Amino acid sequence: MPFGLLILFAYLLGSVPFGLLIGLSQGKDLRKIGSGNIGATNTGRILGKKWGVLCFFLDVLKGLVPMLLVPFLNLVDDQPTLTQLTLWLLVGCAAVLGHVFPVYLKFKGGKGVATSLGLVLGLWPYYTLCGATAFGVWIACVAITRYVSLASIIAAVCFPIFLSISIVLHKTWAFSQLWPLVVIAALMALLVVIRHRENIRRLREGTETKSFQKKPSED
Repeated sequence: MPFGLLILFAYLLGSVPFGLLIGLSQGKDLRKIGSGNIGATNTGRILGKKWGVLCFFLDVLKGLVPMLLVPFLNLVDDQPTLTQLTLWLLVGCAAVLGHVFPVYLKFKGGKGVATSLGLVLGLWPYYTLCGATAFGVWIACVAITRYVSLASIIAAVCFPIFLSISIVLHKTWAFSQLWPLVVIAALMALLVVIRHRENIRRLREGTETKSFQKKPSED
């Protein structure tokens, strides 16, 4: 019962469209401007960097808060059983699905990258370190290419690879106990790639918009 309530709470929290709300507070409907996405990238591109950063952190919290509530409410042991681990993951997945398919917006939401990061950071220790490493890859890719979409795809694909390597190298981690983590990590990566299919098309055509570019000064 507690897990069922948490899964419902996580989905409803994940469905809160922070990007859209921020945009409306500034008199702009992000669904009709720029890429039409309500995530942090379009928020920052339309409203400015500070609003994009705010949206990013709020979207991360949508995944992080439900994940942290699980150990806070003592719903998992120090060494979670396979069942506990699976239910814990479902809480985070509900938040991500809420962001991507929000009930408040007729199931038309964002791409789930920031909320997935919240899920990852909240599943200590199994996901956290690998997720932080993947986030480092994201930062490096953005710095080099200025394409947030490309960085998100690369980081998402790297994450299940980093996790699998960690399970193999960690002496006390067994794949037989942690396989749900690998499955969910792979599914999250697949979801990110699918949600970025239009970005992939624009990247191939050379029409994708770069981020954090200085605008040329006007005379």
